[in-house]
Amino acid sequence: MRSSADPGADVDYLFAQIGIEQPVVDTRAACGNILAGVGPFAMETGLVAARSPTTVVRIRNVNTDTIALATLDTPDGLLRYDGDQTIAGLATPAAPVRLSFVDAGGAMTGYLLPTGRTVEEIDGIPVSLVDYSIPVMIVEASRLGLTGEESPAEIDADRDLLDRIEQMRLVAGQRIGLGDVSRSVAPKVALVSPPGHSGTINSRYLMPRRCHRSHAVTGALCPAVATRIDGSVAAAFTNGSHDTGFGGGSRASGRHPSGGVRGPRGGVRYLGSEDRTPLVQRPRLSPGKDLPCCAGPGAG
Repeated sequence: MRSSADPGADVDYLFAQIGIEQPVVDTRAACGNILAGVGPFAMETGLVAARSPTTVVRIRNVNTDTIALATLDTPDGLLRYDGDQTIAGLATPAAPVRLSFVDAGGAMTGYLLPTGRTVEEIDGIPVSLVDYSIPVMIVEASRLGLTGEESPAEIDADRDLLDRIEQMRLVAGQRIGLGDVSRSVAPKVALVSPPGHSGTINSRYLMPRRCHRSHAVTGALCPAVATRIDGSVAAAFTNGSHDTGFGGGSRASGRHPSGGVRGPRGGVRYLGSEDRTPLVQRPRLSPGKDLPCCAGPGAG
């Protein structure tokens, strides 16, 4: 991280995905989960000065050259870590981080629909190739012989399934213009299914060779946006209604193995033609009490 020379940003943020099973460092894709810590880090280190009662940190993601806004609770100029925001998969509540992704459509490819089609076939299976915050190959779980309710452990144990999905992903990478993605984490994969008793959509998210125990921020945004694209694989579960989870007074929500992810009450907000604001949780960066934010350039 560093102070940004971009007049529309306070800080620059570069993400590197480190391979666990392969000796790979991938800087092509962004990470929304790590992004949640960028705003607090910027204030703790004096890159951004706090305002009261909230501070907006304008973050330029160097990987994709896009802007995200992190809104943090800073009463009396103090960065707060305690709060009542809860997230499925985490044991304790904490202060929220409100992330707004501005013009995130086509983050890596330049196009929301990189091939120009809402649905196409790979290996005889209909898929939607969507690029919002990160490119994702969206596949209906039943087309791969799944119910969509499988646990991450069950999916990870099915090597034949993972090998088939990986071959499909490699084709998807070529089609959307990323070339050989065998050593890249993008595109990711979302296996979607009906939400059951609640939510807008059910999803199993692959990163890309292991199933996520919950869901990534960017990986949740892309399938969510796809539910708004008529004719897409994900839109089939909303019965064509743009009010299901994303309009009016409803709350955008998706189910995952650890529970669910949801947006703010009142629907998903639009800051531009394509913007989504999920809520994530801000755990404490280090032990101790709330720290006063140091003065620094580019207060959000």
